[in-house]
Amino acid sequence: MENSVRHGGSISRISFSSSRAPGGLVLVYTDDGGGIPAAEKEKIFRKGFGRNTGLGLFLTREILAITGITIRETGGEGEGARFEIFVPEGEYRFSANG
Repeated sequence: MENSVRHGGSISRISFSSSRAPGGLVLVYTDDGGGIPAAEKEKIFRKGFGRNTGLGLFLTREILAITGITIRETGGEGEGARFEIFVPEGEYRFSANG
């Protein structure tokens, strides 16, 4: 969320959703900011890339990978950022109460 506010331009909406997918669960984060250029979609996860510390998304991907979770950016430039986090089957659970 901090990256959206810091780099997304004029943002009025941030949302989270989830859905089951073959082999696991997909968590989706979206904002309605400026989006990420296609040429930067993988670069944003590289150590040192960006205008701040260059560690945020790099460390996010590294930490998630330890548990077999993946993250990728799938939004369209000019349409906002969209991050999909894939959690493999057996690595998440739902509460019996909701």
